[in-house]
Amino acid sequence: MTAPTDLQEELAAAWSDLEKAQQRLKEVRRRVPSEPVPDYQLHGPDGPVRLSELFGAKSDLILIHNMGTGCPYCTMWADGFNGVLHHLEDRSAFVVVSPDSVETQQEFRRNRGWRFRMYSAANTTLFNDMGFESEDEHYGSNAMPGVSAFHKNPDGSAVRVASDFLGPGDAYCSVWHLFDLLRDGVGDWEARFDYST
Repeated sequence: MTAPTDLQEELAAAWSDLEKAQQRLKEVRRRVPSEPVPDYQLHGPDGPVRLSELFGAKSDLILIHNMGTGCPYCTMWADGFNGVLHHLEDRSAFVVVSPDSVETQQEFRRNRGWRFRMYSAANTTLFNDMGFESEDEHYGSNAMPGVSAFHKNPDGSAVRVASDFLGPGDAYCSVWHLFDLLRDGVGDWEARFDYST
């Protein structure tokens, strides 16, 4: 059964408006000046690591600002990134950073089967400097979820070229868009760490 013609036309017009808005967003984002960033020292399973080292052989880096192991929503986003990691890493270096300790991160990572690299920003100003720290605490953390895209210059210095917040309904988690297709949308659904009970 298809929707009446007038609704189909309205839907097609809305899609067209959305595509135009997305294209404009991309164009404006490309015009925002790059921000030089310090070569932050983070903490990984093999010890301290500099932001510049996270690029590996790539000139671009996608860094996910994750609130940590207390947030079921950040966990859901990370589950999604894990599924497309091979695609992401073919184009860019990719890491997830949270304020949790390295030990806590690595245990959580193993339990969830995550394959991406994780680093701790504990005792650094990374989240605050990048605009992903709140005065309010949520899920036991002052960190806010988001993403920063960095580019490494030929001299080895890094600049942030873009950033965005992560949250319900965003473009970085397909779950919300699939739920939007349901009759009642997301409804009162909430993310959980485990759905077996």
